[in-house]
Amino acid sequence: MIHTMEMQPAPEGRPSFVDSLATAVASGLGLGYSPVAPGTFGAALGVGLCWLARDWPLWAQVVGVVVLFLGGTAASGRLAVLMGKKDPGRAVIDEVAGMWVSLLLLPFGLRTALIAFVAFRITDTLKPWPARQMEGLPGGWGIMADDMMAGVYANLMVRVVLLVWPLSLAGMR
Repeated sequence: MIHTMEMQPAPEGRPSFVDSLATAVASGLGLGYSPVAPGTFGAALGVGLCWLARDWPLWAQVVGVVVLFLGGTAASGRLAVLMGKKDPGRAVIDEVAGMWVSLLLLPFGLRTALIAFVAFRITDTLKPWPARQMEGLPGGWGIMADDMMAGVYANLMVRVVLLVWPLSLAGMR
């Protein structure tokens, strides 16, 4: 028997295991339920994951970003259906993945993480072209793609800052 990802209602109105898992992933393990700044908490989780992965080889870090993106796309798309919203504020996995992109291929340290965090929050809020247009993609693709693009912009901004203000002059990595 082949199982599909077709969503069946759970008995007695309770959420199914798949819906619960999608909600947990999309909400950044519940951080999306914060009454204030859930996206900021999601980005902070992204910094924490980058810190855990800081010594991984490059290929593993790239795989991590891809897994976050694909898993986040599925989970946030499902959460959007469950909540009846195109891009529910509870979905913060996009901030987690976008933050990881912000730090990809950069020397991880406190200074770099802080600069990347601020740069990502700015680009995620302003959504410069084509990030805003990417929000129009269907389902979880639109939820995730704009933050991935914001992460690319933030990564480039950090690179410029590090060129102007090298780590060796900063006294902290």
